[in-house]
Amino acid sequence: MTETSAVAAGPSGTEPRADGVRAAARGFRRPAAVALAYTILQLVLVVPGSGLGWDETVYVSQVARDAEAAFFSAPRARGITFLIAPVTALTPSVEALRVYLALLSGAGLLLALWVWRRLLPAPVLALAGALFAGLWITVLYGPQVMPNLWVALGSLFAVGCFLRAARDRSDRGALAGLCGGVAFVALMRPSDALWLAVPLAAAVLLVGAWRRPLPLLALAAGAALGCAPWVVEAYVSYGGLSARLRRASEIQGDLGWHLAFDDQVRALDGRLLCRPCDIPWRRPVTAVWWFVLPLLVVCGVLAAARTKRLAVVLVPTLAGLSMAVPYVLLIGYAAPRFLLPTYALLALPTATGLARIGRAAWPRPLAVGALAALLAAHLAVQYAVLDSAAARGRTNRVAFGRVAAELARQGVRPPCVVSGAEAVRVAYLAGCASRQTGGHDGSITPAGLVALARDRPVAVVVAGVDAQPEYTQGWRALRLPDLPGESDWRVYLSPAAQGKPTRGQMNKSRTEKRN
Repeated sequence: MTETSAVAAGPSGTEPRADGVRAAARGFRRPAAVALAYTILQLVLVVPGSGLGWDETVYVSQVARDAEAAFFSAPRARGITFLIAPVTALTPSVEALRVYLALLSGAGLLLALWVWRRLLPAPVLALAGALFAGLWITVLYGPQVMPNLWVALGSLFAVGCFLRAARDRSDRGALAGLCGGVAFVALMRPSDALWLAVPLAAAVLLVGAWRRPLPLLALAAGAALGCAPWVVEAYVSYGGLSARLRRASEIQGDLGWHLAFDDQVRALDGRLLCRPCDIPWRRPVTAVWWFVLPLLVVCGVLAAARTKRLAVVLVPTLAGLSMAVPYVLLIGYAAPRFLLPTYALLALPTATGLARIGRAAWPRPLAVGALAALLAAHLAVQYAVLDSAAARGRTNRVAFGRVAAELARQGVRPPCVVSGAEAVRVAYLAGCASRQTGGHDGSITPAGLVALARDRPVAVVVAGVDAQPEYTQGWRALRLPDLPGESDWRVYLSPAAQGKPTRGQMNKSRTEKRN
């Protein structure tokens, strides 16, 4: 008995409905297994030994116990901080936070796929989940304190609810899910919610059978609810909504016509942020799947049209392409995480296309073997990139830990302030506040920093060939342990930082005395 017929049978609907739910759960074992495998991959390959990245530190510092909140720039939204607050309120452990997010992201993937169980067959959903969860980007960002994966899962959930509400006008739960899904996306990244809502609203207006006010109201209400904290904060802290939007555009390089396709391709090599992205394309094999993806999407749309599931596959395709627009056409740099919502939504037509190809290949051993070999090669490339990216994260954690320990040994202890290169991460580990005298995160003047230095330790970190800031003249200089990607890290310590001098400083002092 199908789920639909089970629900329709029986005078009260209670027992048949329960039987239908149990049947759906049994048929959903493969997508559930994919979500479980996704969680395990995170716990095994990413979580152990990983440290907080720069953006993560900004978000965590907002809600961490006994931590000074880092500067929160105009483009950021606080949705991810709300998500992690239950853990950061209890413990400062990075491992606990990572495990929490890994479990939550696995559950989120399962929930996002579950919404589609009445729209697409469970094997197709399992394949779509595996394709998305198999990307190195998806595995790496599952346990990270970044909003993009959550936008992806929220978008997948919202589009599924939209299609269910469009097909069944009595499905109030789907309407509520649509509103909640869009609100969740907007809470994480308000601009992404706009690009998600536009194609869905257009579908309501253009498809006669869907043309009714409730889906539009659900979209509008969800966007309004999710964007409300960001808008309120704009007036409280940024001088108004237009001022915040203008500042957000400036920080992102002045939004406008920028073709970033080649930047996104280069970033697939494992670069978490490619800004500027004028770098050689050293490993083209890492982007082969990116060029195959459009072909599989087209194949999936055509296959869906032949099986009378065109709308079910075409709507997520259009929504996914819409959400890619700002990141491939409007900004002049790239980060692989930006396109996670697009990859999540395009996984559905891709899985539909691959399923069609698989059926055409079966039972010819050579064709099936070739298809399996190609998928295995794709996963091998993804694992190789993931392994190198995760290793860099572990290396960074050790390196920044050494820097924070050295600063503490030199007397930079709370209450203290860190400024300069990598100030956010260094300050968080050292228990200090981070303040910058310029740039996008400028939050204090040089004179203000000098004033703070009169009664507390202040450390100004300088990397590479950068010159010593003039306002630190007369401060104690110290060579720091090198951080990945840079050498000759130095720090200038205010007189309030009283610590044990290093051997190099003592030798320098003796030399100066002899001279």
